Amino acid sequence: MTEIDWIARAGTRAKGKRPDFLGDPIAERMLSILLAVAGEVSVLKERLDTVERLLETNGTIRREDIEAYTPDADAAYARSVLTKEYVARILRGMQQDMESMQAAEKPLADISADLRDS
Repeated sequence: MTEIDWIARAGTRAKGKRPDFLGDPIAERMLSILLAVAGEVSVLKERLDTVERLLETNGTIRREDIEAYTPDADAAYARSVLTKEYVARILRGMQQDMESMQAAEKPLADISADLRDS
């Protein structure tokens, strides 16, 4: 089995231009970092779930047990729900911003000006 150089793999760049969702390179970089950290935390949460389940079942744990663990259907479903909730919490602000852009509501400042001028 060939050893993978994860440091070198992490430094590789995708082909083509980076997507520009926010119009600000610094904000794009921060979003990229945030999502990478969120992904790592998600992996840690799943690994912790594995440790907890193995300890609950076996009363002891070995690294090999963690690496070999495959969740059953119930555990996989529970993990998927927890992951969806986690992602929803992280992206809640962006989701609310998108929803407010889709709504045909006047900004509060405009409503205030209308009331003042009436």
